[in-house]
Amino acid sequence: MYGKSEASNIKKEFWTTFGMYMKPVKNAEHLTINWVNYKTGIRHIYFRMDASKREATVAIEIKHPDAAGRALVYGQMESLKSYLEQVLEESWIWQPAFYDEDGSSASRIFIQLESVNVFNKEHWPAIISFFKERIIKLDHFWNDVKTQFEL
Repeated sequence: MYGKSEASNIKKEFWTTFGMYMKPVKNAEHLTINWVNYKTGIRHIYFRMDASKREATVAIEIKHPDAAGRALVYGQMESLKSYLEQVLEESWIWQPAFYDEDGSSASRIFIQLESVNVFNKEHWPAIISFFKERIIKLDHFWNDVKTQFEL
């Protein structure tokens, strides 16, 4: 078991490693991008990657503070579900309502890689490959559909 400080340092090292690995990869518009902290450019829509001692997760999170606004954006995403799955080449889990780590209400579309542990460096190649493939595909999807979410 790791202490809080040591666990934090290992996670920081993982994200630094992932960032360095992704640094040469350009986005769908052939621009340099910070993949670790991906910016969608649309308020309340986030692409998240998380790695824990049990799994790795890639998600689209909709965190609109208003339930009706969140439902509207989630509905827009649902209308694009077949295109999203075509780009991702897999089905993700659709969750219209969940509570995040802060207890805030949100919606999300996500996929997980089970049985990996970010604190085990032998798992890092599998986690990095999982993240890389999906965040690049999400970027291509977003490049095609982002304008539909601009107000």
